[in-house]
Amino acid sequence: MGKLRIIVTGLIGQYPLGGVTWDYLQYVLGLKLLGHDVYYFEDTGQWPYNPVEGGVAKDCSFNIEYLGSVMDRFDLGDRWAYHFPRESQWFGLTDRKRQAIVNSTDILINVSGTLAHPEHYRHIPRLVYIDSDPVITQVKLARGQKDFRRMVEMHDIHFSFGEYLSAAVPATGIDWCPTRQPVVLSEWQPVNTAGTTFTTIMNWTSYKPLSFNGTSYAQKDVEFERFIDLPGMIPETALEIAVNSGKTRRTPRELLSHKGWHVVHPDDVCPDIDRYRTYISSSRAEWSVAKNGYVVGQAGWFSCRSACYLAAGRPVVVQDTGFSKVLPTGTGIVPFSTLQEAIEGIRDVERRYDIHRKAARDIAERYFDSSLVLAQLLEKSMASATDNQALQRTP
Repeated sequence: MGKLRIIVTGLIGQYPLGGVTWDYLQYVLGLKLLGHDVYYFEDTGQWPYNPVEGGVAKDCSFNIEYLGSVMDRFDLGDRWAYHFPRESQWFGLTDRKRQAIVNSTDILINVSGTLAHPEHYRHIPRLVYIDSDPVITQVKLARGQKDFRRMVEMHDIHFSFGEYLSAAVPATGIDWCPTRQPVVLSEWQPVNTAGTTFTTIMNWTSYKPLSFNGTSYAQKDVEFERFIDLPGMIPETALEIAVNSGKTRRTPRELLSHKGWHVVHPDDVCPDIDRYRTYISSSRAEWSVAKNGYVVGQAGWFSCRSACYLAAGRPVVVQDTGFSKVLPTGTGIVPFSTLQEAIEGIRDVERRYDIHRKAARDIAERYFDSSLVLAQLLEKSMASATDNQALQRTP
């Protein structure tokens, strides 16, 4: 495959937070490392979030400064564009340059479906949709959300972090190709010293639960409550959660502290890409639940954040969402479904820590390396284009 001009979309400016930045930045950096001509666009149609103000931004000055500094740091200072919906303002690339890039792009990768109007980019030969919220995405489509379906179907090929869409996931009529979070391994070199605390970074709630055919697909709060007594059952292990205030349901911080959890706020411990990486690297391991919808759907989703823990040589003890069918588990990745399994998983990591730690990095190298993940994504996307052209030529 030759050198391609690629546009990647995301939410780095929209949500200028450490973890969100890495989620999208690693697509851009990974494609750049593969030798492609890569640009980053944000055109969400939404007003951005300002973590300093703690809400929707009054303007986009903070967000533009943050995005620009990230792009500059990785020699991408002349390769980004951000659209602020008020008066349809664009920042970054000049209008002339931006339009020239769009007109000459080979493939646009719409990560998380962040484009407000993919039809504005429809003249690009290949539009790729990356579903980073599996089960929830499929439920929305099955519920008949017409605008959402129209947006999704605007793309030529569809990938999903749901690598194993079980029968518990509603049918959508869309062919979902499996993919996973790319991790730029050179940015996540393991350090020799390990912390003493199992940590995670999480949203208590991101949006309201969805229901379909009598089944509820809820958020992390529902699952966490099943394991809220965990610290008291393994008092020899320190457990910390960097959790926000909750968007649709307030995080019960006092109750969590009473139960033995060490509770911190992400804005304090990991607000930018450096401190996010340091927070993960200085942890002993990760322990985390998944969204209730992911657990119900058993679609094989695996966390972008957990992939970074692995790359940093930190084992993860995480709630099973069906990923055991596509990733090696037992050492490095320890899945659990019950409270007792969570206890046993943590104790096993402590008992065989060096083995788990080595296995974590090995899994990252074999399964999450951006060079492998993105090469496969591009190969599948471009092969799909060739197949479609062959079908069109067939009489």
